[in-house]
Amino acid sequence: MTDYKTILYEEKGPIRLITLNRPETLNAIGEGMEEEIHDALDVADDDDDARVIIITGAGRAFSSGYDIGSAKNAGGMNLDTMMEEGQNAAEHISRWFKNDRKMVKNQTHILELSKPVIACVHGWCMGGGTWLALTCDMTFASEDATFGQPEVRMISNTSFLWTLLAGYKNSLRYSLTGDHVDAKEAHRIGLLNEVFPDKDAMMQEAFRIAERISMISPETVATNKYIATLGLQAMGLREALTNNWLLSAIAHSSQRPDFNRREMLEAAMENGMRGFLGVRDGPFQPEPFGPRSKPREE
Repeated sequence: MTDYKTILYEEKGPIRLITLNRPETLNAIGEGMEEEIHDALDVADDDDDARVIIITGAGRAFSSGYDIGSAKNAGGMNLDTMMEEGQNAAEHISRWFKNDRKMVKNQTHILELSKPVIACVHGWCMGGGTWLALTCDMTFASEDATFGQPEVRMISNTSFLWTLLAGYKNSLRYSLTGDHVDAKEAHRIGLLNEVFPDKDAMMQEAFRIAERISMISPETVATNKYIATLGLQAMGLREALTNNWLLSAIAHSSQRPDFNRREMLEAAMENGMRGFLGVRDGPFQPEPFGPRSKPREE
């Protein structure tokens, strides 16, 4: 079995459980973790004894999103990714095109696996964590789950998956603000299959559903997954995700001075995550849903 550093990979009968395992960072997706997740997915998909894959997070959260301290991932941004005076603009833009292309590759990778993938979300599920959870074939959440894409507040992009699952109007409500979405609202607009009282109840049901899927022949399961995913691609999903990638790279490579991205990143370098969030999200408080929907007590 592969010895992973940032995730846990467990065999549970016909089920393969992948656990994001950086609880000290709320499972921030940093350098290495994304590669390990997708390697583990391939290992499970190639395993004849594996029938269903479940992804969850260790500790208090599913994932806080991409690690802002790591530039070497699909969403990470730090001062090294800002264009400096005298830098070749073509090189700067090319770096973002290469970086953001990973999003399409990773999303289509999950969709094109022969085995179904179930995401089990509790606690924070932000940014890249949300994209990972929504790309899975089924997404369950506990009542304490909070979703969001607050990165749009710093010249960044949404994912077309929000539009695919929640519809045009619901997706724009949150994609244009970066506002948080609690589990109840996420279920209402179509992002989730089901909501559970707590993580234990969620995991129990996920394993129950996975066991039921395991009773169906793997050929039938793969065929029916392909009918759904290839149908979406025939309707234009791949082209939509490709456009998502191209537009994302344009947004990320923007150097507009009237947006305070550099201020946010410098705050992160000086005062850590709290400083970064204070600059980026402070003006948006309180959030409409989730733990920050009420002003914090001083």
